[in-house]
Amino acid sequence: MGQPHEWVTSHADGLCHPEGFHYVPLRFCGWWTQPALCPTVTQAQQGCDTCTAVPFTALGPQQSRPLSLSHDRLCSCVFLQRDHRQVLSSLLSGALAGALAKTAVAPLDRTKIIFQVSSKRFSAKEAFRLLYFTYLNEGFFSLWRGNSATMVRVVPYAAIQFSAHEEYKRILGRYYGFHGEALPPWPRLLAGALAGTTAASLTYPLDLVRARMAVTPKEMYSNIFHVFIRISREEGLKTLYHGFTPTVLGVIPYAGLSFFTYETLKSLHREYSGRPQPYPFERMIFGACAGLIGQSASYPLDVVRRRMQTAGVTGHPHASILHTLRAIVREEGAVRGLYKGLSMNWLKGPIAVGISFTTFDLMQILLRHLQS
Repeated sequence: MGQPHEWVTSHADGLCHPEGFHYVPLRFCGWWTQPALCPTVTQAQQGCDTCTAVPFTALGPQQSRPLSLSHDRLCSCVFLQRDHRQVLSSLLSGALAGALAKTAVAPLDRTKIIFQVSSKRFSAKEAFRLLYFTYLNEGFFSLWRGNSATMVRVVPYAAIQFSAHEEYKRILGRYYGFHGEALPPWPRLLAGALAGTTAASLTYPLDLVRARMAVTPKEMYSNIFHVFIRISREEGLKTLYHGFTPTVLGVIPYAGLSFFTYETLKSLHREYSGRPQPYPFERMIFGACAGLIGQSASYPLDVVRRRMQTAGVTGHPHASILHTLRAIVREEGAVRGLYKGLSMNWLKGPIAVGISFTTFDLMQILLRHLQS
């Protein structure tokens, strides 16, 4: 098996094998583009299955020659187009994954938020009683109140997060010398944390709006734009980023551990099952495990974030992270206050994350087949 090579600036930088063959390096998978060396190249396709790069060129000793400038420019355009297609594919797959996952668990999510921002004691019985009375008093579709705001936030958030994760994996793979291979544990964790931080930073005001709509009666805010207008007029624009710090502090372990767990389980599955791809139900199980671990690790910061986001409409004063944390512990206790609604999260979290990861992977596979 061959050795990974350094990145090159043009096809003319291809090196000569000791046996006299001239190899044209690929920019994605990091292996010399010759079937006997690259572990993912097939003779039939004359290309690489992993990176979907352009077909290789292996010239014999008598034919070895530098490639023309026009050919090099043409291939650079091909690489650029493929990069753009990969980014668009990740954005589309991530958007659909987030939309399906959040819509599936929206009633449970709304119930969890209502308990998080109030002083009521949480129990499964009380949670389902709240769902039932909401249905009786406001109708079936009221269970999805705030879901339009959720979609406005989740679609760009999930699209950015999944796309950023793919990019960070490539960047860290190049940096640590793992071209086209699974990342080692620490870079895998870092890629997930960076992806979550990037997405949260760009979409945070939408998350605050969604929380406000979930805990207020529909008479208070008629639509998403009304929330933005009232907050900017009555509380100031800076309120749109109130609670941002605990959000980022919570996203780092949540996204990091979620992506890390999912990627690690897929890698172990490949190693022990001998199959390159898990079945959909196996992806769901891997995603459920990832969601369970990620959400349990970051849940106290999620409670603090929700309390800070909804301070303007629930009667709680606007305060710092530490002040909010102390207030919750003083009023409700450390475990009951900071882990209120966690059992609801253990129900909805694994379902949502499992659907999300599975949908993303299957969409990526589908889009790759359509492109080929």
